[in-house]
Amino acid sequence: MNPVIFTIFGIDIQWYSILILIGIVIGLILLEKEAKKFKYPKDLIFNICFWAIIMGIIGARLYYIIFNFSYYSNNLLEIFAIWNGGLAIHGGIIAGVLTALFFAKKYHLNFLKLLDMAAPSLILAQAIGRWGNFFNGEAHGIATTYTELKNLLIPEFVIDGMNIGGVYYLPTFYFESLWCLLGFIILLIIRRLKYIKVGATTCIYLMWYSLGRFFIEAWRTDSLMIGGFKVAQIISIILFITGLVYLIYLSRKGKYENLYNDINAGRVIKKEKK
Repeated sequence: MNPVIFTIFGIDIQWYSILILIGIVIGLILLEKEAKKFKYPKDLIFNICFWAIIMGIIGARLYYIIFNFSYYSNNLLEIFAIWNGGLAIHGGIIAGVLTALFFAKKYHLNFLKLLDMAAPSLILAQAIGRWGNFFNGEAHGIATTYTELKNLLIPEFVIDGMNIGGVYYLPTFYFESLWCLLGFIILLIIRRLKYIKVGATTCIYLMWYSLGRFFIEAWRTDSLMIGGFKVAQIISIILFITGLVYLIYLSRKGKYENLYNDINAGRVIKKEKK
């Protein structure tokens, strides 16, 4: 596949960058709509999202560079070439969550409710962004055959794109995109349940994404490694357990306690002094 959509003034516009941008924009629209329901100021949400996205991209890149330091230490200029790929979602999530925590503390917001509002937007953005890997010819799995790909009911254009150098590969990006899309639908349904608690949507996001990522990562051939283990699988186990433990904790609370759909729960905004 050609990673370049078009060239303008000598600058190549990459599919990777555009798809990430599309995912961010759609995610922001959904988040803004959800925040409006709970009467969060639009400018506050925009400010939080702006910095969470910036720090998320930086975090995703730094995370990737750290686990590929031997390469980037000899190719310093490549550190800034994010349009060529090399953004690790776990690094982005960590940086984005820390940014949200900072703003939650600053404005006395319910941190977990912020995460609950953002979770469906995040997983949908992941589903869209994964297609950037398709055009870059990366994040694919082990070598396979055309027949096996057809038997998996994979669209013909995806199969054609997975023919790299005359060899067919498993489109793990495609599997993860579908998994995230299904997760998006599930999170939307769960978040509308009458007695869903603050934090539950985030827990289910962590468990759902981590479960799929753990098994999909087993097929990938370009995984970040540490001590012979795939980093994404280690992080997936940690995040899955974290989500499960906290979900169990939430289940022990009273039926009407700390409900997500309580319009005013956790929305205490501190006015800054002028």
